[in-house]
Amino acid sequence: MDKIDAEKRVESESNSQLTPDVPTSTPAKHGIPDGGLEAWSVVLGSSLAFFATFGVVNSYGVFQDYYQKTLLSASSSSTISIVGALQLFLLYGTGPLVGSIYDAFGTNILIPLGSLITVFSLMMLSLVRENQPYQIFLAQGLLFGSGIAMIFNPGLAVVGHWFRRRRAYAIGLVAAGSSLGGVCFPIMLQRLIPKVGFGWAVRIAAFIVMGCLLVACFTIRTRLPLRGHISLGSAVDLGGFRDIRYVLASIGAFLIMYAVFIPLFYIEVYADFQGVSPNLSKYLLPIINAFGIPSRAVPGLLADRFGSINVLVPSTLISSILCLGLWLPARNANEIIAFAALYGLFSGTFVSLLPAYIATITPMEKYGARLGSIYMIVAVASLAGTPTAGGILRVSDRSHFNGLIIFTGVLLAVGGCVMALTGFIDRRMRARAASLL
Repeated sequence: MDKIDAEKRVESESNSQLTPDVPTSTPAKHGIPDGGLEAWSVVLGSSLAFFATFGVVNSYGVFQDYYQKTLLSASSSSTISIVGALQLFLLYGTGPLVGSIYDAFGTNILIPLGSLITVFSLMMLSLVRENQPYQIFLAQGLLFGSGIAMIFNPGLAVVGHWFRRRRAYAIGLVAAGSSLGGVCFPIMLQRLIPKVGFGWAVRIAAFIVMGCLLVACFTIRTRLPLRGHISLGSAVDLGGFRDIRYVLASIGAFLIMYAVFIPLFYIEVYADFQGVSPNLSKYLLPIINAFGIPSRAVPGLLADRFGSINVLVPSTLISSILCLGLWLPARNANEIIAFAALYGLFSGTFVSLLPAYIATITPMEKYGARLGSIYMIVAVASLAGTPTAGGILRVSDRSHFNGLIIFTGVLLAVGGCVMALTGFIDRRMRARAASLL
């Protein structure tokens, strides 16, 4: 036990030092495996968990389109988008509470319980009736959102127990699972709904989710000793706000998260407005998510070499340029497909590299609490973002779509600039600290 405590102490001290966000090529240090069968099996389990949870969240554009046309035809676009926004809000906003339970008991309670709730919620969603939005709100918004929150946060945090030098790459692989799920589930649902109906299509998806989460339950495990009791006082660490980098990163994350999911929710609606064939428009969301797979894994490799913030900023600014320079003037299928592919390629970087960057400016013993604190801010943005977009798109016409797209592009641009300022200050602080050594 003394050896384990010493290992945690050394790991904590090493992360609390102001060191560059560019790892060396030396082997893993401080007893952190940074590879091996157990470590990579955790990555596999977390990837499958993200495939089954965040993958369904990334598919909400399919649900949004189907609800507007069929199941909730009497409800507004803004009302329908609240369901998807609530999933994201619970996913991020419950981070501090889930993090406290995770610190106390690890994954042995959260992953199985979250898996049970997630599968149950999808089964309940398969039973909803037409034009009963409260049923979808409860099943898909509240219940499903609560279930995936119990899986998402531990599935991401546990990777930090097993990786240090290759942490950004490992987190990128886990996040790539969500994009792969965002490819498979939309295609599957859109093919199954006309053949077997909405209810059975969702049930089949639930069985696939159950299989993935069963594997996750057996492969995701913690490495470090657990606290053994829940400490809500340590769930949120506001001490990070004394660091200007953390403050700016929080502001940038809020602005980016407010807008980054809007294209995923409304790209099919926009394609339908432009007269794109339904046989083609239904693949736009899978295209975004398919190109999101390399945008989560490859930036992790680049971040391990050049620094998380140095990869996150250009990707975010390029996403903004794509919205304003390609989506805004897009009038035909080819232009819309090009936007979907390129946006997926660059926008996914934010999801995987934000936690990787926060890890570089945070002592490891406070990482979970500070990541949870910034996720609470992100949660508010995710709850407000897509309903705000739905409010802008009150009528599906050219002027309202232009407003929606400009709103998305400008927010991404401002958020990217704030993150660029964060990186600039970060480099200045590190250079000043190095000069004092």
